Amino acid sequence: MFAASAHADPNALWRIVHGACVPHFEAGLGPKPCERVDLDGGVDQGVAILKDLVGPAQMLAIPTRRITGIEDPQMLAPDAPPVFAEAWSAKTLVEARLGRALPREAVGLAINSKWARSQDQLHVHVDCMAIPVMKALADYASALDVQWRAMTVPLQGRIYFARRVDSADLVDVAPLKLLADGVDGARANMGAYSLAAVGAVFDGKPGFVLLADHFSLEAGGHAEDLEDHDCAIARSTP
Repeated sequence: MFAASAHADPNALWRIVHGACVPHFEAGLGPKPCERVDLDGGVDQGVAILKDLVGPAQMLAIPTRRITGIEDPQMLAPDAPPVFAEAWSAKTLVEARLGRALPREAVGLAINSKWARSQDQLHVHVDCMAIPVMKALADYASALDVQWRAMTVPLQGRIYFARRVDSADLVDVAPLKLLADGVDGARANMGAYSLAAVGAVFDGKPGFVLLADHFSLEAGGHAEDLEDHDCAIARSTP
C-alpha cells in the first residue's frame, strides 16, 4: 500500500507522478517528490521511482504514462515501459535508505492483482524479502527451471507458480509477458494475477525467481505479502 490516504483516492500515485515528478523533472527542477525519473525514451517509456510512505526503504516503480495495472494490455505490447528493470535498479535506493548493501536474494519486486490493490496506476513494490520466503526459495532453487510450475511448498501460506529467469537485471526480460505466455489462462485474465521477481543466483550466475499467484475470494493475488516492509533481513545479516 502507498498510504492510508491512497485508499480513498485510487489515482493518488498517478497524480504524484504525472502532476509533480514528471513536470518538475522536465523543467530541470529535479525529480521531487520522486526519488528518480527516467525519461530517456520519452514519457511513454519513462519510469519514476517514488519512496513509499510504508517502511524505511520501500520504493515504488511507476510508469510515467497512464497504465492502470497488471491487467492493462499496454504491458504486453512491444513498447511496454521497462518498469521491472527500472524497479530492480532501485535496489540501490533501498540500500541507501538502509545504509547497507543487500544480497540480491534479499530484494524482490512485486505487483499486486487488480483485486488486491489500492491504486489504479501500475506500480511495482521494491523492498526487502521476508526472511521465511528467502529461506524457502533458497531451499527450492534447485527445483526451478524455465517452466512455470506450482511449488510444492507454500510461501506465506500460498502455493505460488514459480520459474527461474537467467538475467542479471531484467533489462532483457519482460516478466509480465512470461506470465501471460507461460501460465495457462493467464493472458486472458491478467488482472487476477500478481507477480513477484526475487533476486537469485543460479550456478554462480545472477538470476531471478518469478512467482505468480491467482486471486480468489478467500485470499491471494497479493505478491507484496512476500516482502517485509520492516526489512528485518537488513538487521539480521552481516
